[in-house]
Amino acid sequence: MQAISRRIVQQQSLKSSSASISSLKSLYSISSSDHRYGADHPRYGSTLATKGVGHLVRKGTGGRSSVSGIVATVFGATGFLGRYVVQQLAKMGTQVLVPFRGSEDNPRHLKLMGDLGQIVPMKYDPRDENSIKAVMAKANVVLNLIGREYETRNYSFEEVNYSMAEQLAMIAKEHGGIARFIQVSCLGASPSSPSRLLRAKAAAEEAVLREIPEATIMRPAVMVGTEDRIMNTWARSAKNYGFLPLIGGGSTKIQPVYVIDVAGAIVAALKDDGTSMGKIYELGGPDIYTIHELAEIMYDVIREWPRYVKVPFPIAKAIAMPREFLLNKVPFPLPVPFMFNLDQILALTKDTVVSENALTFNDLGLVPHKLKGYPIEFLIAFRKGGPQFGSTVSEKVSTDDYA
Repeated sequence: MQAISRRIVQQQSLKSSSASISSLKSLYSISSSDHRYGADHPRYGSTLATKGVGHLVRKGTGGRSSVSGIVATVFGATGFLGRYVVQQLAKMGTQVLVPFRGSEDNPRHLKLMGDLGQIVPMKYDPRDENSIKAVMAKANVVLNLIGREYETRNYSFEEVNYSMAEQLAMIAKEHGGIARFIQVSCLGASPSSPSRLLRAKAAAEEAVLREIPEATIMRPAVMVGTEDRIMNTWARSAKNYGFLPLIGGGSTKIQPVYVIDVAGAIVAALKDDGTSMGKIYELGGPDIYTIHELAEIMYDVIREWPRYVKVPFPIAKAIAMPREFLLNKVPFPLPVPFMFNLDQILALTKDTVVSENALTFNDLGLVPHKLKGYPIEFLIAFRKGGPQFGSTVSEKVSTDDYA
């Protein structure tokens, strides 16, 4: 009897509420067509294109708590570029599968970038094919950001930068449900490069396009950002040793790019209507610098007097050679090369800039940031007297003025 009475009361309350809503509509002339809060309303519908990534089930407004329909496996997500790619994907409602090896703390910082349950760390072994298939099983998008600029006793340049990319492409092809595959390479990748890293990256590009002709290749230049391995390394050298070695005299030209711009380019290619499929993009910043000019900018930000030691290429190679010689001959791991990395020294013997007729940020509808300003503000942490240390006027006074 109590259940029946409760049901009667609920029905009466529903009738009364619907009657009150009808009276309000008649009073204020509210039409049902004016308040469609679902995803089908043009204001709230997601703008994510579907041609490039196949059929998507989308819900919400396209923000962090929405469902973009993309399930992306991001290999290399715990690296420098990876964290920014995950952030860009997560804030548009993408579920991101994060393969990692080693400690479970490695991907912990990424979980905060997405809504609850959207960032899924998955432990895997890059040498185990079944492990790779497991982290790729539920995905419809695969991004390969794996790369390393130095060798270790366990992983060579060729295995990390070529063999793994080829294996991922083969598994993605067998998967059958991978709509987009994006391979991140390096600017300057060429079979004729003096750098083993760049030769391996060129071979990886060829292998990926052979397996998946509609894959997209991104060739970023030297990336600059809070966790980078160029400006931070230089600033630490300047602080710890009082000078900065300029390999080859600092005359090599490079085209550094802001890491967030590279992440934005990857997501822009993923969101397009499929026009970026099967194409190669060279992602360089708006300005070209010599190594010496870029070092001047670094010194200007940390407000230190520039002190350089010019190291010719033959001497730099001689300094870097012992690590390469002993790498696989000693029974213990050797330290990571700090300034003198033999492969990077070989890469610096040639300028690394965007080719004249290459596809760039402009073809993706993006404008990269200029390097001066916000992209390198993180170097303020290296000022010895705190953030406000030093003169805000960018002028250098010669020591002759004190004579």
